[in-house]
Amino acid sequence: MSAKKGKAVLVTGGTGTFGKAMIRRFLATKGISKVVVLSRDEYKQSEMQREFNDPRLRFLLGDVRNRLRLVRAFNHIDIVIHAAALKQVPALEYNPAEAVDTNIEGTRNVIEAALECDVEKVLLISTDKAVQPINLYGATKMCAERLAIAGNVYRGAHKRTRLSVIRYGNVLGSRGSIMELIEKKRASGVLPLTDERMTRFWIHIDTVTGAVIEALRIMGSGEIFVPKMHAAKVKDLMKAVAPECKLKVVGVRPGEKLHETLITEHEALRTRDAGKLFVIEPEFIEWSRSAMKKYPRIKAGAIYSSDNPKYLLPAKKILKELKL
Repeated sequence: MSAKKGKAVLVTGGTGTFGKAMIRRFLATKGISKVVVLSRDEYKQSEMQREFNDPRLRFLLGDVRNRLRLVRAFNHIDIVIHAAALKQVPALEYNPAEAVDTNIEGTRNVIEAALECDVEKVLLISTDKAVQPINLYGATKMCAERLAIAGNVYRGAHKRTRLSVIRYGNVLGSRGSIMELIEKKRASGVLPLTDERMTRFWIHIDTVTGAVIEALRIMGSGEIFVPKMHAAKVKDLMKAVAPECKLKVVGVRPGEKLHETLITEHEALRTRDAGKLFVIEPEFIEWSRSAMKKYPRIKAGAIYSSDNPKYLLPAKKILKELKL
């Protein structure tokens, strides 16, 4: 992103792990005049205000389910990062209507408010769970991705709003992450492992925020950006981080995949390599500015999945490559 003077940024769900890291990154970016946090938790906002203590930081209470509140919040905003979502897989299976209201209808509200307020750029934060989803969380994020991409159709010739998506895997050190689980269970000497075959993509939060900045810099409209990540077996990561612990296989949980995919073979047909990011171009490009043509296409039919040997780290390299 080229941080032009006076840019105002708003982050929905800005008090979460990603939101806090992203806001710290924006405050360190030259030319950002204002950073707005919109979230529902007033306590987290007050704690964050004390932690950051920056006059450019603003806090708004609000819910993405409330479109009118978003319209008010988006006035005079140039860039919106939409990170607000319900994410806990078991809870969403039990409360499906809540997942739909926040992750799908909330995203629709963000898009409509951004179009109404003539926001310059909107970037939706997505997840590997949105690719060929097998649980409700993934299904709602898949719908959110489609809404964001199709939202480019409605901006009209006189509007400037551009919308894109960034999709990535498991964030090391985030709330509820495997590192948090290991620290909680380490003293017992036994770590629960769902399946010895299970693999995942892993990424550090600093890499995520850097990828967001890069996506904002190069985005045209309707792209899905995928940071380049390492993959590793969950078993190997646990052994590397806590070699003194035994692993107890507990079985795959409902709605959980053995392996994750970030780019399918169908998406690979319209994917380009933009250096630190893969870029999946939109299928329908009536609105597209063809911003990605300068980047080479990846191999047709290639699959960016966590069990692909091309991306899977050997056990002895996990600590070094993942910087653990």
